[in-house]
Amino acid sequence: MARAVTSTGRVVEILRELILDNTFPPGARLAETELAEQLGVSRTPVREALRQLAAEALVELPPNRGARVASWSQGELESVFELRATLEPRLTGRAAERAGEADIAALDELATRMLAVGSPGPDQDRDALVPLNTAFHGKLVRLADAPAFAAALAGAVRTPLIMRNFHAYDDASMRRSLAHHIEIVAAIRAGDPQWAGAVMTAHLRNARAVMLRTAVAQPPRH
Repeated sequence: MARAVTSTGRVVEILRELILDNTFPPGARLAETELAEQLGVSRTPVREALRQLAAEALVELPPNRGARVASWSQGELESVFELRATLEPRLTGRAAERAGEADIAALDELATRMLAVGSPGPDQDRDALVPLNTAFHGKLVRLADAPAFAAALAGAVRTPLIMRNFHAYDDASMRRSLAHHIEIVAAIRAGDPQWAGAVMTAHLRNARAVMLRTAVAQPPRH
């Protein structure tokens, strides 16, 4: 049975989907009046929806300038991935040294579920990848047991960026990403920290290429 939602909730869901599938690209203006007309609601639920999406970091609300879809410059993306490439392979290598059988089984289940929902085809569900991916990477960080590294990484990994990242993948990039998760589990099962860290490096390089390609394709702001 379909879940009942309030007008604001419905607007949030619609706008989130339009942002993530790039119908509203990064930097696009989100005019309350136009959106209200297009969605058949008053301006109030649109205004509330934009505030909620701003809290999710999908929308920017600069003072006296109107709402825009959140965007990241090429330089910001480079900085995020530079930090991740410094920290995550090391954390993944440490996780490979510390993972027990139950940990490996949990990671394997997450990687397998990601492969099932993310593989290109009619049943692909990119939105379902987000919590699975978060759980997979989060478990690696916890297994690594390196609080200082984990705290630094937390500042770089932004859920909205990851969500848009998945929607920006072409089929080849998506297949590589999913295969990386499977291979990371294999490396951890083998107790090989260098292998695990190397695959994580490749995984991040793949994600970086996707996001930088998307950033370059963004239209300039006006």
